[in-house]
Amino acid sequence: MAAGVVSDASASFLLSLVHDIVLGDLAAGMFKKDCTDLVRRIALFTHLLEEIRDFAASDHPHASSSSSSSSSWSADLAVALQAAKRLLSAASAHHSVNSSDGAAKRISFQFQCVTWKLEKSLAKIPFDQFQISEEVQEQVALVRAQLRRATERYGSLNSRKVSNAISQLPEKERSDTNHEISAKLDSIPESCTTLGHAADKETKILERVNSSSIPSDVCLSNEVDSKGQENLAAKGAEQTKKPDTLVIPVDFLCPISLELMRDPVIVATGQTYERSYIQRWIDCGNVTCPKTQQKLKNLTLTPNYVLRSVINQWCAKHNIEQPSGLANGRLKKSNGSFCDVSGDMAAIQELVSKLSSRCLEERRAAVAEIRSLSKRSTDNRILIADTGAIPVLVNLLTTDDASIQEHAVTSILNLSIFENNKSLIMLAGAVPSIVQVLRAGSMEARENAAATLFSLSLADENKIIIGSSGAIPALVDLLQNGSNRGKKDAATALFNLCIYQGNKGRAVRAGIITALLKMLTDSRNCMVDEALTILSILASNHDAKAAIVKASTIPVLIDLLRTGLPRNKENAAAILLCLCKRDAENLACISRLGAAIPLTELTKSGTERAKRKATSLLEHLRKLQQL
Repeated sequence: MAAGVVSDASASFLLSLVHDIVLGDLAAGMFKKDCTDLVRRIALFTHLLEEIRDFAASDHPHASSSSSSSSSWSADLAVALQAAKRLLSAASAHHSVNSSDGAAKRISFQFQCVTWKLEKSLAKIPFDQFQISEEVQEQVALVRAQLRRATERYGSLNSRKVSNAISQLPEKERSDTNHEISAKLDSIPESCTTLGHAADKETKILERVNSSSIPSDVCLSNEVDSKGQENLAAKGAEQTKKPDTLVIPVDFLCPISLELMRDPVIVATGQTYERSYIQRWIDCGNVTCPKTQQKLKNLTLTPNYVLRSVINQWCAKHNIEQPSGLANGRLKKSNGSFCDVSGDMAAIQELVSKLSSRCLEERRAAVAEIRSLSKRSTDNRILIADTGAIPVLVNLLTTDDASIQEHAVTSILNLSIFENNKSLIMLAGAVPSIVQVLRAGSMEARENAAATLFSLSLADENKIIIGSSGAIPALVDLLQNGSNRGKKDAATALFNLCIYQGNKGRAVRAGIITALLKMLTDSRNCMVDEALTILSILASNHDAKAAIVKASTIPVLIDLLRTGLPRNKENAAAILLCLCKRDAENLACISRLGAAIPLTELTKSGTERAKRKATSLLEHLRKLQQL
């Protein structure tokens, strides 16, 4: 079957990439451990890809439907693996004795980016469709957890390691540059610092792109090489066939990520970068230009509209779709057609520029309008993000003006509804500022900050980042002292964050058990179901279990078995079962409190889940009585 063949070839191509990486030469210098760790994790992809290949090659009835969605995840994984391969090569060419601090920092930052890309691409694989074995799924879950932890560490540990290593070199050696690594970066010309004579500059860039000799190793970042193009996707007959050797002009590559730029911005030194990557560089505490190592006189990021226009023209010419679905002022609809949004783009760009106005009223009006637009439609959310509004809105979260802060956090909440914007919001370093709003903003701003954290936490990798940012104590405070809506938003966010095991302990230390018990016993409270749902996922944690028992929650749970709604009874039984498993003391406690009678009744009239939990608890009680 044709579709199965495509998926089989995709997995085979990815396996060949993994083998190339694993068998390649590793760096022996400053980045030896980074390279070794990355290769070791990539090697663990082998069993997963072998199972996908074998499934696709089989005559299984679902193999065809599985492969129809394979091109998306496999292309993403191929991009990530090829980026890893290039990075390992660059790290191997890096020698600390003749390298600048800047070159080492760039490599360190690229390790963070590649690690993040690999984890994101693994998250997209449809395991159920390929019938991946439980053993391999557990292995992949472990690798993803390792990649997430590595991504977090790179922000601080590697920058210190690089600084320490460089500081130990003689002064002369510190000033040397690594020519092997910088050669590719230095080939990117400086971007224009003003927008005057835009048409002339655009023409010059196009002429340079058409006439320049482009390095053959700079391949299209969201496409695979010629072999991968044959293997990875079955192209529709209506699509224009791309040249096998299509490469990106170096002018279009971000010097940090070495990927095609979708939102190029100019920094104070005149260099151009992809907005999300340079913003993350700045958020990590760097105040220098990654390419030139000059100190930035200011941290303003100016959109490079000329270069963006040229990139869009080049993408349209080669039938390459920009990540946002935008090309030459046209937005791609769900049915594949395009609509002209150039007028809307211009209006939104004007609004975004006013967000930095010195006039307070102008800033207020602009952010209020962006809030309104971001609420109306998905198209608006795409356009607003594409104009570079997200980093500007994040900066407004720390303003002293309550109105602007409230509109900004609500705008970010609305933008996060569009899935692709979540990663842009995270890359803009929004979480610490959102937590600040959650702690000290107006009540409406705090409510929307909690809702934003919930929206962002829907992506598993974000649960760790949000949990470690100090958000959980602030959410617990809102759960205790907020408005009715604020309490519900906080409860929803806390439930989602506590799915991650590491956040359960943070929630317990923040006093969540006391807050939940109050919700269970307050007759005026209408959040019994929410409190029980959160307790049900916390009860499996050792610290949470001890805190639940210490807070005298067991009598309250047994009372709910008698008087609660069907859903309340079900959750109460589930929590009691978690507390009493392998715990004779808690079993004896519920026996003394007369739990057997309501549990017996629940086995007859409860929901199916409630019946199972009640039956299991009664069995434990019978065994206790036999001792």
